[in-house]
Amino acid sequence: MKLLDLRQTATGPILGYDSVRASSALLADGSGEAHFWYVRIEPGGEIGRHEAGFGQLFLVVEGSGWASGGDGERVAISEGQGVWIARGEHHAKGSTTGLTALIVQVRDLEPRSE
Repeated sequence: MKLLDLRQTATGPILGYDSVRASSALLADGSGEAHFWYVRIEPGGEIGRHEAGFGQLFLVVEGSGWASGGDGERVAISEGQGVWIARGEHHAKGSTTGLTALIVQVRDLEPRSE
């Protein structure tokens, strides 16, 4: 077992997608095209609109912000909530007050029905 203290995890700037005041750290990789990211979006920051190369879960663990999918409409999300983004879907994320999130990316990811 390895303890991860996300509050102490160093992140680097997200340089693509016209992103502003957003940073991330890759937490794990493995075989089968799967990635797990820790993301901070500072107040007024965003990860600009881009096409998802993987199915993605964007899970807010602290703070609040917004996400937009294929229609471009911003949906408010806050701590304890998340969004599922399909591979190939154009999307963006951001926050006026700041947020911390976990992103799970898997090439072919499908949400479970409730």
